Amino acid sequence: MHDIIIIGAGPAGLTAALYALRADKKVLVLEKETFGGQITFSPKVENYPSIMQISGNELAEKLLDQVIAHGADIELATAEKIEKTDDKFTVITDQGNFEGKTVIIAAGSKHRHLGIEREEELTGEGVSYCAVCDGAFYNGRDVAVIGGGNTALQEAVMLSEYCTKVYVIQNLAMMTGEGRLVAKLQTRDNVTFIFNSVVTELKGEDKLSGIRIKNTVDGTESDIELDGIFVAIGQVPENRGFENVADLNDYGYIAAGEDCLTRTPGIFVAGDCRTKAIRQVTTASADGAVAALAACRYIDSL
Repeated sequence: MHDIIIIGAGPAGLTAALYALRADKKVLVLEKETFGGQITFSPKVENYPSIMQISGNELAEKLLDQVIAHGADIELATAEKIEKTDDKFTVITDQGNFEGKTVIIAAGSKHRHLGIEREEELTGEGVSYCAVCDGAFYNGRDVAVIGGGNTALQEAVMLSEYCTKVYVIQNLAMMTGEGRLVAKLQTRDNVTFIFNSVVTELKGEDKLSGIRIKNTVDGTESDIELDGIFVAIGQVPENRGFENVADLNDYGYIAAGEDCLTRTPGIFVAGDCRTKAIRQVTTASADGAVAALAACRYIDSL
């Protein structure tokens, strides 16, 4: 049995593991997909203290190497449910069950979809959620980025370096990302901003050939011919299955404050999957430290 089981190997989960290991706790980290979480999709991380610039993937690798060097156990498994029995917790996964004295949920979030017809069908055939992963396939082609936050703007900057045309389509009257990113895009002749518009239809047979957009102010519709779209409209928390041990808000995030405590003693939460105003790599790491120290205190009090 482990002292602490951590669900998720993003910056929050890996920081939690690091702090727990340095407190001489036996730690198991469960990850279902990508070590490093969503940060691995960021081409440039320039707001991490002491590091001028690093790719998200490289940052994730450094975090993982550090945790492994301190002796963490790592398992590739999808956590489906947490059950409490007497003085221990059992995390039920698709690869078996794991027991621990405490659990830290750092499950993160996944890309939010548009929710329109044929989106799933055309994913990988012109519909993408990661320019870092798929952008190179659209060299010399026309694409659109859907969204107006930092992620969308960062992806648009990258795509504008090798795509013939980049449309940035935002459902609001302004971009919500950093001004410096907007300013950078405004200097590029191959970038066009489209405001107050949403995608209503995906065109093409086996592959995407264009989109239909609708203006949310006057209701007019228009078609744009292009080869690919990159959807960057936010994240959806990965908290399904944990409702029995933690309260979720209307958007599916675990209700918890800066203390990272849930309604169940011995269950803690860290990172993007909890209710919070700011979701950045630094705030995720901060959550990881807070949750790990709280878990250590809980164990020491048993």
